[in-house]
Amino acid sequence: MRCREDSLYEQHAQKVYRYLCSLTGNPDLAEELTQETFYQALKSLHTFRGDCTPYVWLCAIAKRLWYRELDRQKKHPPLEETQLASLAAPDNPEAELQERDERVRLYRAMQQLPADTREVMYLRLNGEFSFREIGEIMQHSEAWARVRFYRGKQQLINLLGGGTNETE
Repeated sequence: MRCREDSLYEQHAQKVYRYLCSLTGNPDLAEELTQETFYQALKSLHTFRGDCTPYVWLCAIAKRLWYRELDRQKKHPPLEETQLASLAAPDNPEAELQERDERVRLYRAMQQLPADTREVMYLRLNGEFSFREIGEIMQHSEAWARVRFYRGKQQLINLLGGGTNETE
């Protein structure tokens, strides 16, 4: 049994960590939640039915832990303004201020997207997951993830005032 547990960790730890990093925007918290994910998984390994891949099962555990952490700390979704404001300033403070304002505006607009679309956007943009991986994590197809991302981009363009009334 120990070999199976070690293998599970070796095969999936980095991907689960990347997934949590994309959700939390905080590497330290992602590391802590990754460890808790594997602890919870090993405690309930006997209940894994094999309905999905072990990676998807682990991401479901990780996501549940992330939501529990949000509730515990009464936080909002990742990449809050305080985190964006703490980024180091470059040589050009005016350009940094403008970039930070645009980033805050983008993330505020993303909060208006449906939850599943927002999660696809975070996974793709922050976690740099492939559409195939996103589909697996969210228990949908790669095509679903691609469509959700494309529609999310279109919604963001409209929310940010970049859309036109013309049909393409």
